[in-house]
Amino acid sequence: MKNVWQAWTNINLVTRIIAGIVIGIAFALLLPDAAVIALLGSLFVGALKAVAPILVFVLVIHAIASHEAGKKTNMKMILGLYAIGTLSAGFVAVVASFLFPTTLTLTQGAEEVSAPSGIGEVLQTLLFNIVSNPITAIAEANYIGILAWAVVLGVALKAASATTKEVISNLSDAISKVVQAVIQFAPIGILGLVYEAVAVNGLSALGEYGRLLVVLVGSMFFIALVINPLIVFIVTRRNPYPLVLLTLRESAVTAFFTRSSAANIPVNMKLCEKLNLNKDTYAVSIPLGATINMAGAAVTIAVLSLAGANTLNIEVDIWTALILVVLAAVSAAGASGVAGGSLLLIPLATSLFGVPADIAMQIVAIGFIIGVVQDSCETALNSSSDVVFTAAAEYATERKK
Repeated sequence: MKNVWQAWTNINLVTRIIAGIVIGIAFALLLPDAAVIALLGSLFVGALKAVAPILVFVLVIHAIASHEAGKKTNMKMILGLYAIGTLSAGFVAVVASFLFPTTLTLTQGAEEVSAPSGIGEVLQTLLFNIVSNPITAIAEANYIGILAWAVVLGVALKAASATTKEVISNLSDAISKVVQAVIQFAPIGILGLVYEAVAVNGLSALGEYGRLLVVLVGSMFFIALVINPLIVFIVTRRNPYPLVLLTLRESAVTAFFTRSSAANIPVNMKLCEKLNLNKDTYAVSIPLGATINMAGAAVTIAVLSLAGANTLNIEVDIWTALILVVLAAVSAAGASGVAGGSLLLIPLATSLFGVPADIAMQIVAIGFIIGVVQDSCETALNSSSDVVFTAAAEYATERKK
């Protein structure tokens, strides 16, 4: 069994996912009544639903509790740029979703959802979810409550002993390994999900995923080539494109294929050295950016959440949309470092609209189907932005001298 598992995991995940999509389509066309194949998708969604609440809870606690003040650097400005970049990404994603609305084909439960009557009900739900019992929040997948309690406990544990923080770090690593194990079964789960979508709705269901992918990737390209350069120009008053294009070529390309911001840290550190940046700054900002600078994740969370709202005929007004921008940015900063980690935070955003966890995890599963391209583009944007904003902060400081 160990050899079988090793042989399975040695195959590139993207290759396996593509194979799962192709096999799922083939089975749907040849064996449209094989219900057992559709069960694979349901089991995968169930596994995601089980691990996601604990993942969010532990990762956010660890990120806040382990944060330490560094040496005197440009970190305040860099953190500000990270926040502005991620918020801007969420805003672009929301605008793109309103301009090019997309819907999804959900397999069950959509008819049971009742839309909130307005911003008042949304805020009331938000407040009650925040003060929910933490155990109940985890058990019922109340992601707003999970995030609130994780922030409170993370701040309280900042003063904890090094041993306690090490335990939290080990627990975070353990949960991440569980998530990695679940994601290793993504190709099989996606096979079942694609099978059910095509068997029930025909090949037209795949067209929805194509439109959704265009909105996602289009938003990310707009951020990389328009929004980020605009931010850099405002703070540095110099042509931003030499820096932006360099980072896209030397950082984004490698991140696209590794699909891991953490794995791309050495590439970014070397690029910062090439740009003659302050080592005391980028030694902190690059690893930190790999964790919290998540513009691509904010796009994914916002676009898929609004696609879910459109599918359920939930009207989203301008104020709720602005709340979603902030929520997408905040939740993106807590995205897991594993491939597809941002997808597991979509339920946090969809809970803003009152979407049940079962429906939210179906949206997550659809995200995995398009994740072959979406996650690669997301990681490329996230990782390359770390260098862009680190360099921009230093150039801005030099300009003021």
